[in-house]
Amino acid sequence: MIVDYKTKYAGLTSQDVENRINKGQINISQNDISKSKKQIVLEHTLTYFNFLNLFLAGVIISTGRLTNLTFIFVIIVNSIIGIFQEFQVKKIIDKLIVVTVKKVKVIRNSVLNEIPVENLVIDDVIFLESGEQIGTDCIVLESHGMEVDESLLTGESESIKKKENDELFSGSFVVAGTAYAKVIRVGNDNYSTQLVQKAKHKNKASSEMKTIIEKIIKILSFVIIPVGLVLFVSQLNANPGDHASALVKTVAGVVGMIPEGLVLLTSISFILGVGKLARKNALIQEMEAIEALARVNVLCLDKTGTITTGKLDVVDIIPLCSQTKEELTEILGAVAHHFDDVNETQLALQKYANKPEGYVVKSFIPFSSKRKMRAIEFEQKGCYALGAPEFLTHDEVVLNKVEVYAVQGMRVLLLGSLSSMDAQSISIEGFKPIGLIVIKDCIRDEAKETLSYFDKNNVDICILSGDNPMTVSRVAQLAGLKKADQYIDASLLPTNEEELRKIVQHYYVYGRVKPEQKQAIIKAMQANGLVVGMVGDGVNDVLAIKDADCGIAMASGSDAAKQAAHIVLLDSCFASMMQIVEEGRTIIADIERVSSLYLTKTIYSTALCLIFAGLQMSYPFTPLQMSLISGLAIGIPSFFLTLEKSHATLSQGFLKHIISTAIPCALTMIIYMVFIAFLGKIMHFDTMMYSTYYYLVAGFISFLVVVIVCMPLTRLRMVLVVSIITLFYSILLIMHDFFEIYSFLDPRAIWIAPLCISAFFMVQIIKEVIRYIYKHYENRSIKSS
Repeated sequence: MIVDYKTKYAGLTSQDVENRINKGQINISQNDISKSKKQIVLEHTLTYFNFLNLFLAGVIISTGRLTNLTFIFVIIVNSIIGIFQEFQVKKIIDKLIVVTVKKVKVIRNSVLNEIPVENLVIDDVIFLESGEQIGTDCIVLESHGMEVDESLLTGESESIKKKENDELFSGSFVVAGTAYAKVIRVGNDNYSTQLVQKAKHKNKASSEMKTIIEKIIKILSFVIIPVGLVLFVSQLNANPGDHASALVKTVAGVVGMIPEGLVLLTSISFILGVGKLARKNALIQEMEAIEALARVNVLCLDKTGTITTGKLDVVDIIPLCSQTKEELTEILGAVAHHFDDVNETQLALQKYANKPEGYVVKSFIPFSSKRKMRAIEFEQKGCYALGAPEFLTHDEVVLNKVEVYAVQGMRVLLLGSLSSMDAQSISIEGFKPIGLIVIKDCIRDEAKETLSYFDKNNVDICILSGDNPMTVSRVAQLAGLKKADQYIDASLLPTNEEELRKIVQHYYVYGRVKPEQKQAIIKAMQANGLVVGMVGDGVNDVLAIKDADCGIAMASGSDAAKQAAHIVLLDSCFASMMQIVEEGRTIIADIERVSSLYLTKTIYSTALCLIFAGLQMSYPFTPLQMSLISGLAIGIPSFFLTLEKSHATLSQGFLKHIISTAIPCALTMIIYMVFIAFLGKIMHFDTMMYSTYYYLVAGFISFLVVVIVCMPLTRLRMVLVVSIITLFYSILLIMHDFFEIYSFLDPRAIWIAPLCISAFFMVQIIKEVIRYIYKHYENRSIKSS
């Protein structure tokens, strides 16, 4: 019940607020969603590999062979493109971010208004209600059954009842009741900044791709310098007296090892993905969530607001005692209108039953998703409780009547009288059922299409609801959810993790689920090797959203849910998940495909550096030669393939893609480069003929990788492939001297053609061998587990 704040709390005046702002006593909002322009520029320029490239450029300048500096222009262009793209997406995100900014009800000049939480100042009087996350430290002025969950701060899952003069800490959230509170600390003065950060903590969205790339970068960061030094010593021996050539060849090897394009590709793809999804009404609060969403194979959600509209209507009141339907309606009206934690159920009850006269509240117990009930005591009118039948009575006759309506897909609340109740200890005594309230929940028009989409795309839907499991099952069946008949009452679930892991493999609808049970179910699924997404909007969904691989909240939901989520649906429509998942899968599939271009070069460059250092032979390429291959066989195709509107949404996994594409092509390159090294000795190649064979065969294999990555070859991809190959050989035909090779029309280059043709078959052979080894390893792993 909301107290008349106009007379009881005047709050600060506008002048008071201005004075506190001038003193710096204003809350500080630290939003991690959108980076500053300075951060963007620094992240794209001040990188380890950029500094390494600048050092290598200095080495080339010292040799005087400036034509080999072309690689540095690629780095500059990459950085500019990355900065520009992220600036463009920042504009979109900054416009949308206001949706997720936490708001708070504050009393100023005797008027209750809603403002962004960062605008709070010291001594502000605020009004808090269920579902809100507390944005700054406060002290309770007046509590109406308020309970606060501080688990994100303390790790304790039990909610804490708050009374007058109790402190409320930033980062915790209200799970029941309401309160008026006064701000006592703001910004960095809030109770332990570290704890506040912990309160905002959520599981990082899972990203297999980012993990693997980070490992590759970490390994390369350690090995690139010693490998470079070893290569330099070998090149001095291979080119005695020619220090310049040794340095140039060394730089070529090291530059080839650097996967700067891969890092740029993934970051730009994610950035563009954030922009694309923002246009589809999804605000990505963590870029890795795009990949997590693309890989989700189980999507957990509440029934309300997803497959149903969330709008409720009371259908009927069924008397269970001597009291008439009219008398029960009066009692229901009194119960419904004297609580202020308003939700859709409450609104439906208030719409059905008017507020009667003569009911004065003495005490009450607010509703919480854990108790599944609320209770109220009126002066001279008795005590009453309203909630889930299973939580209030064990009367078989009553529960059988509830079941009759539940199988029809109706929600049923039980109204009963109490002999006594204690609001302080949150206990009730002498419950007697007096009436059933039957409520209708409407199914969304688009529910069947949405559920069908996920079924076709091999994503299982799991319903986690606080309602009767039979009701939820029936509603889910009417909405077209397959396996909806496999339901269970969450009160029967074991607390043992191992047992729960076994049970979650068999059920797809869970009823009477408590918040901590949602979290436990999510973790059990993850322990079974599933990638789990959680869609929710209420405070009871926060723990599950926080621990899911990809947490998704509705913009119309609670502050706590939005802050815990990785993705926020701005239109609060579950149906939009179809487009969002489709887009996410496309983005990840494209990155997986194109990453093969970069990783192939990194793998074979690293291996060739070590092999040719061991052979004490001249490294096959110069930086100038590598720049042309990098530009035409990697840079241009990756740029177009990343930006094209792809419809290939099949993601086979980043590691699996590397094994199936990058490794076979890289091994082919290594085999042929070593073969040419020995072939040249037999056929007495001069330095330029060596370069001719190395370069033309390497170019062919590089374009072979492009063809594999472009499969299936659409008209656009065909044009791309033909164009870059034609451009490559045209440049070499006209400027072969510039690239320090003979013309490929030279009769001595006759063996290049059969080498190139055989390379195609070599890739296929290595692919089959790797596929056989991979399957054999998988089968052994399955048997051992």
